[in-house]
Amino acid sequence: MTPELAARFARIALGHVTREYPHKADHVYVGDDDLYSPRRVHPIFYGSYDWHSCVHGYWLLTRIRRLYPDIAEVGAIDALFADALTPEKVEAERAYLDRPDSRGFERPYGWAWLLMLASELAVADSPHAATLRPLAEAFAARWRDYLPVLTYPVRVGTHANTAFALVLIDRYARVMGDEGLRSLMTARAKTWFGEDRAAQAWEPSGQDFLSPVLIEAMAMQRLLPPEDFATWFADFLPGLTDGQPETLFTPARVSDRSDGQIAHLDGLNLSRAWAMRTLGPALSGPVATLLEDGAARHIDAALDAVAGDYMGEHWLASFATLAMTGLD
Repeated sequence: MTPELAARFARIALGHVTREYPHKADHVYVGDDDLYSPRRVHPIFYGSYDWHSCVHGYWLLTRIRRLYPDIAEVGAIDALFADALTPEKVEAERAYLDRPDSRGFERPYGWAWLLMLASELAVADSPHAATLRPLAEAFAARWRDYLPVLTYPVRVGTHANTAFALVLIDRYARVMGDEGLRSLMTARAKTWFGEDRAAQAWEPSGQDFLSPVLIEAMAMQRLLPPEDFATWFADFLPGLTDGQPETLFTPARVSDRSDGQIAHLDGLNLSRAWAMRTLGPALSGPVATLLEDGAARHIDAALDAVAGDYMGEHWLASFATLAMTGLD
């Protein structure tokens, strides 16, 4: 990441977090009078095509504001946040969760990104961190309730992936010092993934933006002690030193970036790069080099696609930022 690229990403996000339409709602209608309009129902996160993309657009802006405080776009970021993150608007977002039919709203992907935003505001020592806290605490409480009843993990390469949520929510728990939440996540991760061996890596699927294999490994890296993770990982991907499974090191080809689902594959390339760069330092020797080289190839395959078509533009810069700046 460079200041110039950070500024470009900030301009992209500033251009869509307040763009109300087109909009894809995650809303359960309960009657003819249940009329939905994005800005009325979600006074903060109404832009960026969908709620969760708007949330991580705000995360991107917070991250860039913290790491690159001298870029020209900081003034626009500050003005946006002053207008959007008010107690009244945060309460309206929180109150939406009280609807009986909102139990599954944005679960678990939006939950995880909202908590990532909260953690980034806290790390940045932002005055808006306290304002957002009631909404963050509401989602953290939902996660605590959900973990014990989720008998099986969701392993798809899209929004419902359980391991991805674990990775992001663990960052929130670390920043907030919530060891109880981390302990609960660790126990569930061991139950779900602890006996996984010789991952086949049948990926990518046609609309993946996450690697189920690499994201699972990231979750275990975050939650296990280093020595336990090293043992688990060696059994999980035993052929990695030989570049196997080969598919993990081959960037996905994107045939139509105007198709929102096919465009997910640009995100897969970026999230793989993020995962490889995260996992590499925990390993040694040729495996670490193999992962770093793979990350570079995946970033090269996707970086130019961050802007151009709105189907990718409303979210890809966030994943490019993860790949280039890491989780923390």
